[in-house]
Amino acid sequence: MKETVLITGASSGIGLELARCFAADKSNLILVARNSAAMETLAGDLMRRHQIEVEVITADLSRAESPARIYEEVKGRGIGLDVLVNNAGFGLHGSFAELPLARQLEIIQVNIASLVALTGLFLPGMVERKRGGVLNVGSVAGFLPGPNMAIYYASKAFVQSFSEALFEELRGTGVSVTNLCPGPTESNFFQVARGHRARELQVAKMPTAKVAAAGHRAFRIGQCVKVPGLKNQLLVQLPRMLPPAVVRRSVAHYNKLK
Repeated sequence: MKETVLITGASSGIGLELARCFAADKSNLILVARNSAAMETLAGDLMRRHQIEVEVITADLSRAESPARIYEEVKGRGIGLDVLVNNAGFGLHGSFAELPLARQLEIIQVNIASLVALTGLFLPGMVERKRGGVLNVGSVAGFLPGPNMAIYYASKAFVQSFSEALFEELRGTGVSVTNLCPGPTESNFFQVARGHRARELQVAKMPTAKVAAAGHRAFRIGQCVKVPGLKNQLLVQLPRMLPPAVVRRSVAHYNKLK
C-alpha cells in the first residue's frame, strides 16, 4: 500500500521541492496551498514522471477554519494520511510596533496555530496505525531572538520546542517527528517578508532543492532536528558562544533593511 503525504505550502519553494522528493519515493501526494494553478501544474508533472496519485486542496492557512476543512476533505476522500509536512509559513521584516498587528497575527495563525491544528487532527490516526510521521519546516531563526522579525523568529522557536517535545512523546509508537531548520534559502520567502527592499547585509543562500533533500533524508531516518549546511549549524550555536546582548544586536543588524 502506497504512502500518502500531505504537504502545505506546496506551490513553491521548499514545499514544492519536498513534493518532488516524496514523489521520487513513489508516495501519493496531497498538495495544499492558495495557488491552485501552480499546484495543478506541479501535480500533472509529478503524476507523469512518477506514476503516482496527486490531489490538490486549495486552502488559506491564515484562516482559522482551514485546518479542519482540510482534514474533513481528506477524510471525505477516504484517505488515511501517513505523513504530514507542515511547510507553509511566512514572516515580515520590520519592528513589531510599526508592522500591522493583523498581519503579524496571521503569521502566528499560519506558522503556529494551523501547524498545531493539522498535527492534532492527523497525528492520532498515525499513532493508531503505528506508522507515519510529521515533518515540520522550522528555521535557524527558532534558535535565536529576532529583532526586526520578532514574530517570525518567535513562531519558529515554538515549532522547534513543539517538534522536540512530540518526538519524545512518540518514541516507540512507530510515528516520528522531524524539524527541518533551514537558514537563508533561494525561495520567494524574502520577497514576501520585505517586499522590494533589500537587506543591508547580504548573505549566500542555499539552493531550495538541497534544503528539501536534507529535510527529506532526515525524516526518513527518524532524525529529530536537521539544520542543513555548515554555516547554519554554526549559526544556531551563537547563543551558546556569545553573550545574549551581542546575539540580539547581531541579529538586529542582519535583519536591517536598506
